[in-house]
Amino acid sequence: MNRLLVALALLALASLYASGPAAAEMRTLFPGVTYSQEVQFTPHGPVALHVVRGPRPVGVYRLRPVLSNESVLGRETVSAMQKRLTAQATMVGVNGDFSRFDNGRPSGITVRDGVLVTPPNPSRSSLGITLDGLLDIRRVSFRGTWRGLGQRRSVNFLNKEPGVNGLSLFTSDWGRSTPQIAGAFGVVLSPFPAATPNVDLTAPVTATAENGVVPIAPGTAVLVARGNAAARLREEAPVGATLTVRLILNPDWATVSDAIGGGPLILRDGKPVYRANEGFEVSQIAPRNPRTAIGQLDDGRIVMVVVDGRQPGYSVGMTTFEMALTMARLGAVRGMALDSGGSSTLAFEGTVLNSPSDGRERPIGNALMLQYYGVYMPPPAEAVVSPNGDGVSEAQKLAFKIVRPSTVTATITAPDGSLAWQETGVRDPATYEVAFPPAPAPSPPPAEAPAQSTEPVPVSEGRWSLTVSATDDQGLTSSSTRRFSVNSTLGFLRASPERLLLPPTGARATFRWEQARTATVKVFVETPEGVLVRTVSASRLEPGAQTVIWNGRAGNEKLVGSGRYVVRVTATNDLGSVSLTKQFTVRRTAAPKR
Repeated sequence: MNRLLVALALLALASLYASGPAAAEMRTLFPGVTYSQEVQFTPHGPVALHVVRGPRPVGVYRLRPVLSNESVLGRETVSAMQKRLTAQATMVGVNGDFSRFDNGRPSGITVRDGVLVTPPNPSRSSLGITLDGLLDIRRVSFRGTWRGLGQRRSVNFLNKEPGVNGLSLFTSDWGRSTPQIAGAFGVVLSPFPAATPNVDLTAPVTATAENGVVPIAPGTAVLVARGNAAARLREEAPVGATLTVRLILNPDWATVSDAIGGGPLILRDGKPVYRANEGFEVSQIAPRNPRTAIGQLDDGRIVMVVVDGRQPGYSVGMTTFEMALTMARLGAVRGMALDSGGSSTLAFEGTVLNSPSDGRERPIGNALMLQYYGVYMPPPAEAVVSPNGDGVSEAQKLAFKIVRPSTVTATITAPDGSLAWQETGVRDPATYEVAFPPAPAPSPPPAEAPAQSTEPVPVSEGRWSLTVSATDDQGLTSSSTRRFSVNSTLGFLRASPERLLLPPTGARATFRWEQARTATVKVFVETPEGVLVRTVSASRLEPGAQTVIWNGRAGNEKLVGSGRYVVRVTATNDLGSVSLTKQFTVRRTAAPKR
């Protein structure tokens, strides 16, 4: 059997690394966090991976579970969760624990800010995030107790319907009321402390209820029992009695602030785990499916990976062990898989980055988010501004977001390194726009002198930058910089005719533009999706009116088919690179009859 396991592992390793990952462009999502997409070519087909790398989750960063709709029950997409919470943090995240498809209840543990929301699944791994930002992956068990006028009794469940003779504690994380359970007896505990594990939680009984739905107000909890447990609860928890509840985790995870379920364990001490012997069916871990995983490097940095799957020709997915090998290749030393299949999703600030196998994003019960509480700036509206009057990329939009009260300094730096604009002040959490071109702050004019102009300063061409630094009300500092260019080398691009009739003998289209500076200019014809059809010309051109002729043929000298096309003109000089595009159509026509 051992030889068979080794052979299978080597086969998986060979298939995964049959061809290394294609080079991927890495882009920054927010300070310290990057995203890249890779493609691996295997004997089974291509595999598309989406990789997020981030810092150790401390300071202005946290790795936290998020519940759909802020309750145990219900389902919500990852992107919708981010949009709902955008005022609280900037976040990138993935789907989390397995959850029931009908009501979204997580299958394993959920801990938020030290508060236990759902208990662990002892047959599967749980992921704990410690106060100092380390991932602690292990199996955790749960048991609970309560005590009123009698001896200590068992709490069998937390935020889950009790069994025939069981008792469950419902906290306000469950929802607004307990479920309707025939024959159940409930007692209301109010005020009830936060459900911190492994401490005594003491609260008075303020009301009781038979058979009905019991409201759960914020700061309260309800014990619901059935059968023999209900009889004991009636006798030992009358109105006015004080009850002590204890929710026990083993191990106690005293340093864990947040936790989420999932599994299985896939990396231990930097080594891929082939078989973790956890509570999963072979059908859940063996097939090549969309997969999601979370890992940590030896220096504390976080890596989140989503693999697309069930899409032949684009991505066939991975087995769980292949995901383990991938995480090891990315440098992780510890890691755990999360829910997979159609749930596998990666999203940033409400935008889905991967290609979910359902064809659309699936609503799920919970997610795991890397949250950032520092200053965040979305990319400038225009990477290159060309204020030349042609109506294309004339104006720039800049903004920054803060989520905690902060002292903020915003600075715009001109291409020559000079300070074009600066502002410092205390800001409440919000998104703030920054004007560009920057207007200089007026200063008091001397006596009898004309008032100082507050018109925008002239916009120099070249590379500009906006830097925003913040110190929040907790003393944590953060900074973000966004760069963009002002470049009016190209302008007034036209395609003539805009509808090219293309007979078998060919035809000509003329592309014209105005050029303000000497540059190396390339002219391409592309599809609207950006696929290159032909490089029409490439030469160094002097300033002035420019004209390039295209003969309606692709790079293989065959006439192109009917459809929409784009002409792209790109100029490169000491100011950088700038492009203009213009769409036009081609319609093939038949040869004239003789």
